[in-house]
Amino acid sequence: MGIFGRKRRQAQDPEEAGAEAGSGDERVATADGAGDADDGAGASPADRVDGASGPYDEADAPDDGVPRMDLGSVRVPVPDGSQVQVEMDQQGGNVRAVHIVVPQGQVTVSAYAAPRSGGQWRSVSDELAEQLRGDGAKVSLGRGEWGMELSAVIGEMALRFIGVDGPRWMLRGVIAGPQTQAAEAPEVLRDIVRGTVVVRGDAPMPVRTPLPVRLPDQVAQHIAAQQSGQG
Repeated sequence: MGIFGRKRRQAQDPEEAGAEAGSGDERVATADGAGDADDGAGASPADRVDGASGPYDEADAPDDGVPRMDLGSVRVPVPDGSQVQVEMDQQGGNVRAVHIVVPQGQVTVSAYAAPRSGGQWRSVSDELAEQLRGDGAKVSLGRGEWGMELSAVIGEMALRFIGVDGPRWMLRGVIAGPQTQAAEAPEVLRDIVRGTVVVRGDAPMPVRTPLPVRLPDQVAQHIAAQQSGQG
């Protein structure tokens, strides 16, 4: 994977624009998405066998040879030529989010604990739409590959949210980018979501709890080196 460096947090990102994000200072490390396969670089979400479509539970993950970035609770394909940004909580030192930056915008894929009965995305999307409208966004709902998709426009930024209910997990993907890329952005997001594997684990967790994110060793080492350099 490429050389990492700190990057200032963007003025608006998908986590700020209606996502369940906490406050606090962050550091963001970036790297080119063209490197070692173990880090998920160079993966093409379109490389699927027999037209199979995810996202997949770990128990049903295909042996399709697609390299994925292993983040612990999710294994995400990273399109060739993209960048990976790691958003850190500077005070606690924890990972807040991992973003994939593509020409169409910034993609964030997150997994949450959910009830066995499913249906969590519907209630989450309703609340998300209400929150976005409260922030002054123009919001529209539509049907997509997995059900409800939510679109929002805030200033010059366009967002698309996708949710998928799985066995005891819910996966949420969002892409945020300029309105000039809004036509292409949803399919880019869908491709990444289709190729994602969710690792729920067996531990009991309250519903809506974010599943923990663990950085690949190489990424974690770069961030640790950056933090040591600041000391």
